[in-house]
Amino acid sequence: MRTWSTTFAAATVLAGTVLIPSSAGSAHAAEHAAQHAVGHGVQRAAVRAGGHASGPPAPTLGACASGQLCLWGKPDFKGAKRTHELSTLDINSCTALPAGTTAQSLVNRTGRPVTTYQSAECAETGEFQTYPGDGVWLPQSPYQVRAFKVWER
Repeated sequence: MRTWSTTFAAATVLAGTVLIPSSAGSAHAAEHAAQHAVGHGVQRAAVRAGGHASGPPAPTLGACASGQLCLWGKPDFKGAKRTHELSTLDINSCTALPAGTTAQSLVNRTGRPVTTYQSAECAETGEFQTYPGDGVWLPQSPYQVRAFKVWER
């Protein structure tokens, strides 16, 4: 079982080894520290000595500009993307997605709370969830989103 202190200590040792310059063996030492950390249940640091990424690529978050609500048709910010600008949305009103379409992942960067609904009419008889507007990335909605409301702060 890994604990926060074990993870932090191993990451600190690894980071310190990576950042020590001008030692002929520092790249080797960094790799050794990384292997040691992995052997003790600690994940590898994202950058090795020399600035190269290690391990599989980190998952990418959906690109969505400030002031926008972005919805994707598939999980993990994939599929058709729909972008809604705060300046063009009716606050406190139900906005249905086009008939026959749903969203499975979203980013809320509107600066306002947004409630997503399983119902295309924003009915609360189905599933619904409110997400704060200070920057939320949701790679997988627990239900098919068919409508949303942007709320006044």
